[in-house]
Amino acid sequence: MKEILSDTERWIKTGQAVAIGTVIQTWGSAPRGVGAKMAVSAKGEISGSVSGGCVEGAVVEASLEVMDSGVPQLLHFGVSDETAWEVGLACGGTIDVFVNLLDPAWYEPLSSAIQQERTVAAATIIQGQSEQLGRTSVLLEDGKAFGSLGDGLDEAALEAAREVLASGKSVRRSFHPAQEEKALDIFFDVILPSPVLVIVGGAHISIALVEIARVLGFRTIVIDPRRSFGNASRFPNVDQLVQDWPDQALSEIGLNRSSAVATLTHDPKLDDPALMVALSSPAFYVGALGSQKTQARRRQRLLEAGLSETQLDRLHGPIGLDIQARTPEEIALSIMAEVVAARDSAQQT
Repeated sequence: MKEILSDTERWIKTGQAVAIGTVIQTWGSAPRGVGAKMAVSAKGEISGSVSGGCVEGAVVEASLEVMDSGVPQLLHFGVSDETAWEVGLACGGTIDVFVNLLDPAWYEPLSSAIQQERTVAAATIIQGQSEQLGRTSVLLEDGKAFGSLGDGLDEAALEAAREVLASGKSVRRSFHPAQEEKALDIFFDVILPSPVLVIVGGAHISIALVEIARVLGFRTIVIDPRRSFGNASRFPNVDQLVQDWPDQALSEIGLNRSSAVATLTHDPKLDDPALMVALSSPAFYVGALGSQKTQARRRQRLLEAGLSETQLDRLHGPIGLDIQARTPEEIALSIMAEVVAARDSAQQT
């Protein structure tokens, strides 16, 4: 959703209708995951992607029809369909895409939550009676809700949305209200805050790491109390620069399940206090620069400082995937690859 916000809001300001296609289910080797989105303006402009290019044309056509008729559409693309060969899914992937007309009643609170980096879930009826399709309710992590699904669905849907928010994963579920002959399908779309990469130490590796992380959609924070290392001239594109001791800074930032931490100073006075905080937090990734010998000494120090073996087993050290990296840029690439792998693994568990 985040990748389409700026374009979507620009179209809205010009008075255009907008339709949004969302991947709600996948089977096999689908090119994009559940929750991937593409927005289409009334002029046929597109933003985002639901298939990496395979089915975009068909989704644009459906979006224009939805804007014309006001009736959402549930699209299915797969190898068993003739359409699959036409749109490029003959490799074995199968996806369902729901195309819905953007409604300010649910879009505005959803957009606001995303821009504030808050966890939010949108519950949308994707299969049922024609008059029910596209109804959307938005639930924030603090329990506030916006919009209604109608037909006595809100209480059950909100309870399910709370479970989905806790899991952090988007999901499609069926409901069978007493007054309905057939079950309804509701898609719960969970949108998490942007992942954050916290870098301890303004080393040369850190400069390259900030740039790579930003390209991949991570917010970046660099912490270094040494002003010659942690300053704006070295990090002009970082989202946040903190000139404070790492343990204090990390405690104030507040690490969560969307956080990754990389300690790169190679100085125990800075790295060790940061690791004490990071390894005791819900951060999905914690890594530290240094050789195997350095890691062994570090591990012993942290054990003596009070961390458990279980906590230390979370530490990625030496940091980064082994790609025989030599330059700062190559090392930064190896670190970012390991961070992305850890994030994707955490999302699947």
